[in-house]
Amino acid sequence: MKGDSRREKIIEILRHSDNAVSGGSLADRLNVSRQVIVQDIALLRANSHEIISTNMGYILLEDAVISRVFKVVHTDEQAKDELNIIVDCGGVVTDVFIFHRAYGTVRADMDIRSRADVIRFCNDIEDSSSRLLLNITNGYHYHTVIADNEETLDLIQQRLQAAGFLANLKDYEPIDF
Repeated sequence: MKGDSRREKIIEILRHSDNAVSGGSLADRLNVSRQVIVQDIALLRANSHEIISTNMGYILLEDAVISRVFKVVHTDEQAKDELNIIVDCGGVVTDVFIFHRAYGTVRADMDIRSRADVIRFCNDIEDSSSRLLLNITNGYHYHTVIADNEETLDLIQQRLQAAGFLANLKDYEPIDF
């Protein structure tokens, strides 16, 4: 299979997948190496395809999907509640990041789409010596959330506010992440 047709097939696979698709899975399906997939993804991104990489694989963001960044603050124990609010309203948590005055922006992919994903994530943290990224900045952090429409993002914002999780931006924080 030639490069152009392989990249079209990658878009087709990602477009029709309900979940993130791993590079290994794409490589197996297209009978190429994972390195070829990484190069193809880079070319697709360069050609204006919005593909995000997560710890579970690649996701194609279609034009109908919109995003919003929420600045939040909470304790480790409240992380599960915060994530459940977002997925229960129909949002997908694509990442978590902090803005540190010395280190700048530190970001990690998440791809949390359901309560099952929330449980898996929380169990992974509990079963390891790892700590949540929010601990570096006293509980303050950000999530990029994608949804099908603005109303869903507005609902998520209202619910996060009602739970006391939303935080205000400080003067030194960048507005555009």
